[in-house]
Amino acid sequence: MSIVSPKQVVESIVQAGEAKAKLPIKDLLIRGALSGALLGFGTTLAFTAEVQTGLGIVGALLFPAAFVIIILLGLELVTGSFALIPVAVMEKRATLSQMCKNWFGVIIGHIIGGVLYAWLYIIAITQLGHVTDNPVTAKIITLVQAKTVGYKALGVDGLIVVFVKAMLCNWMVTLGAVMAMTTKSVSGKIAAMWLPILIFFAQGFEHAVVNMFVIPAGIMLGADVTIADWWVWNQIPVLVGNMVGGFIFTGLALYVTHWKGKSKVIREMPKSTTALPSSQRG
Repeated sequence: MSIVSPKQVVESIVQAGEAKAKLPIKDLLIRGALSGALLGFGTTLAFTAEVQTGLGIVGALLFPAAFVIIILLGLELVTGSFALIPVAVMEKRATLSQMCKNWFGVIIGHIIGGVLYAWLYIIAITQLGHVTDNPVTAKIITLVQAKTVGYKALGVDGLIVVFVKAMLCNWMVTLGAVMAMTTKSVSGKIAAMWLPILIFFAQGFEHAVVNMFVIPAGIMLGADVTIADWWVWNQIPVLVGNMVGGFIFTGLALYVTHWKGKSKVIREMPKSTTALPSSQRG
């Protein structure tokens, strides 16, 4: 059967978290950069579809294609790792320093990939500055100002709002990463991943990696936003909100209900019992 049980899914979470935590910095940077650029592709595809049809839901239906490519190619997405690696740390199969190394390296990679794609995309869509009235560029500028100085205008309330939107976002994004582990078929993985990513994008929640493309793109296009506005009023609170939401609502919740009890039972079993073949263990 292609369906994987929830307990097996949590074991896959632990294994994936362990593997990610132990990747060398070179792979973190390359895989993170590719993911940052691919999410940029997905974002501009969604914006183009929305502008062409006048329906935001059409863009939301298309955006998950980028996420699917990232997962199927085994690339690094820090928002997914916010749920996976802490579980491996709790199982003592990765260390806190390895987790921090992964997150830092992948975030740097995301910024490189997102900014690079933003630069190349702007060259393409503006024809090196000769086209200034493209509706997609206008949408990016408006959106970026709402994502930064829009929250700034609300003061502390703005920080609370952006943090909550980031938590809600990564609840769905991490579910997307985990849902890919619920089936062994490629078509099943694609369908399972698609739904949570559609849910987050359609509702305009805050995704740190998407913002590492769209906000630099908006700044390059002339949005009235500073680097400080980007980081203080969006990027930092979104990263923290993504981390909290992904860990608590996906990684920790699934670990506690599907794995923690089993793990405790195994640790308390006599050594002769734990030596049984894996197919005979509970």
